Amino acid sequence: MLKKVLKIALLLLSTLMILIVILFFIYDKPLPEPLKDSGPEADAMAQKIQTALHYNSFKKSQFIEWSFQNGNNTYFWDKQKHIVNVKWDNFLVNLDLKNTGQSEVFKNNLVIKGSEKEKIINKAIKYFNNDSFWLVAPFKLFDKGTKRNIVQLEDGSKGLLVTYTTGGDTPGDSYLWKLNQSGFPESYQMWVSIIPFGGLKATWEGWQKMDSGTYLPTGHKIGPFTLSLGEVKAYN
Repeated sequence: MLKKVLKIALLLLSTLMILIVILFFIYDKPLPEPLKDSGPEADAMAQKIQTALHYNSFKKSQFIEWSFQNGNNTYFWDKQKHIVNVKWDNFLVNLDLKNTGQSEVFKNNLVIKGSEKEKIINKAIKYFNNDSFWLVAPFKLFDKGTKRNIVQLEDGSKGLLVTYTTGGDTPGDSYLWKLNQSGFPESYQMWVSIIPFGGLKATWEGWQKMDSGTYLPTGHKIGPFTLSLGEVKAYN
């Protein structure tokens, strides 16, 4: 029985490795070369995105709510106070984004302190950094440490290449945005450290106007997979 289990495990592992290699050769693309001296045009394209999405209304939005990972991770973000309630499994972290050491941590409604508290806070920070990017990345095009360039796309149109040289959990990641005529993002391709091949495409769709006046997406598609952001809200 043990030999059979080991054979099955080895077969599954081999199949997975072959699948990864196949996906690598199908999807892996090099980071495209930007057009020379395209910085000013790239800045104008980034401004076009933020104007279309009502960036000023986003800045003034006090509360933002959404979920991630099929609703397992849920967020209530008070942007004005720089506090976000991060919930997953049996954890709740009242995450102080300006002074993370002052964050409150609960497990099964009990206060957690000490070294376990620090570990859970760090996990909440990683969850928030990742899950919020899928919601508000178009509003982070001018963040400190970003570089913007124009890239000629295969269909003859132009795309906005944004590279994050500092900040976040994975500095050096690049995203190539494609827009519709109104300036709304349709998709981006990713060259990120957590994905073993470059150029993977994710759509940005389900755009809705929030009560605060800004526009936010409600989901993404990555190949055959759908990534839902749950019931997205932004209000004052």
